[in-house]
Amino acid sequence: MKLYITGLLAAFLLIQPARVCCEISLQDNLSQLQKEAQLGNAVAQNKLARMYYTGQGVKQDYAEAMRWYLKAAGQQRAWAQLSLGVMHEKGQGVKQNFAEALQWYRKSADQGLPKGEYYLGVVYEKGQGVKQDHEEAARWFTKAAGQGLAEAQNKLGLMYYTGKGVNQDQAEAARWFTKAAEQGLALAQNSLGVLYYTGQGVNQDYAEAATWFRKAAGQGLSVAENKLGLMYYTGQSVKQDYAEAATWFRKAAVRGFAEAQLNLGMQYYTGQGVSQDYAEAASWYRKAAGQGLAEAQYNLGVLYFNGSGITKDRQKAKEWYQKACNNGYQKACDDYRRVTEQPN
Repeated sequence: MKLYITGLLAAFLLIQPARVCCEISLQDNLSQLQKEAQLGNAVAQNKLARMYYTGQGVKQDYAEAMRWYLKAAGQQRAWAQLSLGVMHEKGQGVKQNFAEALQWYRKSADQGLPKGEYYLGVVYEKGQGVKQDHEEAARWFTKAAGQGLAEAQNKLGLMYYTGKGVNQDQAEAARWFTKAAEQGLALAQNSLGVLYYTGQGVNQDYAEAATWFRKAAGQGLSVAENKLGLMYYTGQSVKQDYAEAATWFRKAAVRGFAEAQLNLGMQYYTGQGVSQDYAEAASWYRKAAGQGLAEAQYNLGVLYFNGSGITKDRQKAKEWYQKACNNGYQKACDDYRRVTEQPN
């Protein structure tokens, strides 16, 4: 089986950290909170806004949330400023406006709020409402990371890994990924696992890689589940166990991770770790092929050509060969040419 170890960039694209603006005590008395907010208590205004934003204890109402956040933000409540940035970025209760979101993120960041610094860095990284500037993004991520924000430490690790906005430095990437991973951030745990697996910035150590992949996989990160499955399949630092590999591939596959769908399909095709089942193999190949994975497209073509698990169909086989060929899979190009030249 071909190893599908997805790089760090793909892992970072899979999942974005949830935006959490502030805590709300369910013990807050709504009536009393409203009175305090009306009297100008900024803390109460921020809490009341958050309740309207989330729908906790009141009917969700973005416009009302915006009204109270503006009052709290006017009194320099950094969390309220951050929340206004989120609402302008998402177009919640107001027309989407990246430039306005930028201004609110900056206000909260200028007060030293780690989340504000982080989101301002993200804005510069993406170029939303401002010219894209990786160096400026790195500057804000560094501020937030220095205050212990795991998401920022993770971002900074990626920037050192790729060399965007900073001088490329795999050891520095590993240092920041470690800080975030030790706080339990699944993305960083996965990235640190990749570094140990490949020996980038750290001494290559498959056992350590497996440890971090397992931590991330335990949090449901599909890319890590797939990697852990591969380690069980190949027996790298763990006892080779095809059934255990299939278990982890399945976890990622049902979440829609294309490479795991392909790997699980291949196990059903060969009967390793599962009962051989060509129809089940075809089902998983089809899911992965639908996401554009060239090898899955080719394998599905092979099943159609041979009539394994599905009705034999040379035309469909050609179509899938062609798709895989167009995606750069040379073996598919060769088989497409061969099938096209052969008489039916």
